Amino acid sequence: MTEHTIRLRRARTNNLADLDVDVPRHRLVVFVGVSGSGKSSLVFDTIAAEAGFQLNETFPPFVRNRLPKWSRPDVEHIGGLTPVIVIDQRRLGGNARSTVGTVTDTWTYLRLLFSRLSRPHVGESNRFSFNDPAGMCPTCSGLGEVVVSAVERFLDLDKSLAEGAIRLPGFGNGGYWYSQYADIGTFDADTPLRQWSPAEREALLYGGQAAANLGRKPPRDYEGVVERFERIYLHTSDNLSERKQDTIRRFTRSEICPECAGDRLNQAAREATVLSHTIGDMSRLEISELAGAVRAITSPGVAPVVAALAARLEAMVTIGLGYLTLSRATTTLSGGESQRIKTVKHLGSSLTEMTYVVDEPTVGLHPTDVESMITLLERLRDSGNNVLVVEHDPAVMAHADQIIEIGPAAGAGGGRLVFQGTFVQLRDADTPTGRALTRRVPVKRAPRPAMGHLVVAGASRNNLQDVTVRFPTGVMTVLTGVAGSGKSSLAGELVSQHDATVIDQKPVSTNRRSTPITYTGIAPAIRKLFARHNEVAASLFSANSAGACPDCKGLGVIYTDLAFMDGQEVVCETCGGRRFTPEVLAHTVNGLSIADVDDLTIDEAIDRLPDEGIARALRQLSVVGLGYLRLGQSLNTLSGGECQRVKIAKELRQADQPTLYVLDEPTTGLHMSDIDTLLHVLDSLVDSGHTVVVIEHNLDVIGQADWLIDLGPGPGRHGGTVLFEGHVADYAGQTTGRATPTRDALSRAESAADAYVR
Repeated sequence: MTEHTIRLRRARTNNLADLDVDVPRHRLVVFVGVSGSGKSSLVFDTIAAEAGFQLNETFPPFVRNRLPKWSRPDVEHIGGLTPVIVIDQRRLGGNARSTVGTVTDTWTYLRLLFSRLSRPHVGESNRFSFNDPAGMCPTCSGLGEVVVSAVERFLDLDKSLAEGAIRLPGFGNGGYWYSQYADIGTFDADTPLRQWSPAEREALLYGGQAAANLGRKPPRDYEGVVERFERIYLHTSDNLSERKQDTIRRFTRSEICPECAGDRLNQAAREATVLSHTIGDMSRLEISELAGAVRAITSPGVAPVVAALAARLEAMVTIGLGYLTLSRATTTLSGGESQRIKTVKHLGSSLTEMTYVVDEPTVGLHPTDVESMITLLERLRDSGNNVLVVEHDPAVMAHADQIIEIGPAAGAGGGRLVFQGTFVQLRDADTPTGRALTRRVPVKRAPRPAMGHLVVAGASRNNLQDVTVRFPTGVMTVLTGVAGSGKSSLAGELVSQHDATVIDQKPVSTNRRSTPITYTGIAPAIRKLFARHNEVAASLFSANSAGACPDCKGLGVIYTDLAFMDGQEVVCETCGGRRFTPEVLAHTVNGLSIADVDDLTIDEAIDRLPDEGIARALRQLSVVGLGYLRLGQSLNTLSGGECQRVKIAKELRQADQPTLYVLDEPTTGLHMSDIDTLLHVLDSLVDSGHTVVVIEHNLDVIGQADWLIDLGPGPGRHGGTVLFEGHVADYAGQTTGRATPTRDALSRAESAADAYVR
């Protein structure tokens, strides 16, 4: 008999508190709750993890060894599971060869078309692959770009050689190569380079004929600074150290390949055409345009290829990505764009009874774009699947068949079922989400005055159309516009033209030993606190030093590699997971052992650890709404939004000079009730004399901006222009002029609850 629910009994994964819940199948179910309440622990770490683990168990050992590993959740019983497909927000790879075309397989179909129809005929489809030696451009090896020395960054003309005029590592006074320039009798080591003749500076940089023309000729084996730098850093094929990679980032830049002009392909592949278009031409068309061009190919011999390519392109248009091009590098895609690309393969799937687990699908979407994502989720459900969505957007909640709220608070205060029902019922419920739905969206009526301005001039990055914009300083500016309108491109120009600190959502650390204790730098202070109270050495209280459990080396677990089976990680029997020896654990402060400190939440530690320096460092994490994190929690378990807030906390603690901060969608992962906390933090940065620029779609944040810059009107080539610069209240109150997506959204949002009732 087919089960109608996914049944969970006594789920205890992470902070879930012996949770019992029945999740209906064949429905669109939205999971809500404050940040850290346990939503992801239930949906991803329990339901998806158990389904993935059991599915993997059906494969032979050789295959299992090559499948993603799933850790079994802490739950007494789960029933009614089906195979799971997780669609998360992780960005699509950092490989420079990965493009929208390659990651969606559309480039494969396009290559096949050109190999069969192009004139002149080139050959097999690999001849149109920039990842294959048969097709790649020989100059850039299929990357479309070449790395060149940023020579203008090499020298500080106001300094002499002795004062460190050569900025490259190892070239300054005392550096490994310093004597190759200062001590050869050719250059004056004590005169600022600005006072040198142009010929002398040319000889210093390039050697060769420029050096030979000097009256004081350098030694025969002399290498110019540029030649030496490129030989050491750019013409080596070994694995580069992190220090070398950092030097390359600082002193080089990418330029379009002079041979292929960015097409990545060799000459034969670049010149072949289909319907008067080269494959490079087609890769630069917007996907919505390319879909039309492909439909014009009527040759019966390639009809199956045309049909498959057109279907894939049209699916991308359906989910709002028609403004992208196949040549767009995946490294430039936002998390939201990456997530939508991952869904393309599922749109035409004939599989049913699958469980789709989707993590905040509206991230990166303008309010006017959310409907297309909701349509996609409903299509997946209507095909006979279970669709489980973790989401904070009321528009998605309004379309849910059922809403499950986990809470009521974060961390130890969450993990419980506080609501299960419809959206209409949730609006009347006395829960954090129910109360947040009744809030009105405020619009700032008295914005702060600007202290000055930063100008971005002639910006033409990606789709920006020679834009010149003034960013006021000393206030909070919000960049808005539909997905693909040019917001991130404009922010990128701001960062490149002015010194800025970018606070993004990339992981804080990939080291499992990195915790709030290590990140805030309070680990030494905690060790000294215990040493002072117990009159022993501080090294005893380090899990990496003298006090560590000898069997698990301070990890608290023993990991056994079982080859083709899942590796086994068990709690260390010697220390019981406490990481320290019994002698160390006997020493306490206020009744707490050093292991007990790891189990404290940040908010608890502020109250219970008698050290103001420790409390001050932790208080910044509490201020940004992360007081529920445990001090010993690994930072690699944090969401993108949590990582971003950890970085904000660090800036709050360290920033003492007026700084330009650029934040990329800081409301990601935030419950509606947590947004006030975020706004308070951003206000604190501004009140401290800093300038804050935020890329954001959330109407609460937009409404509280001191200055608004709206880009559009559409995505891709239909965007890239500035629609409005000014105060939010003036924009929202406009009754004349052309309608824009942001202005329409602001005017509609009289009440978060009323706006989404259907």
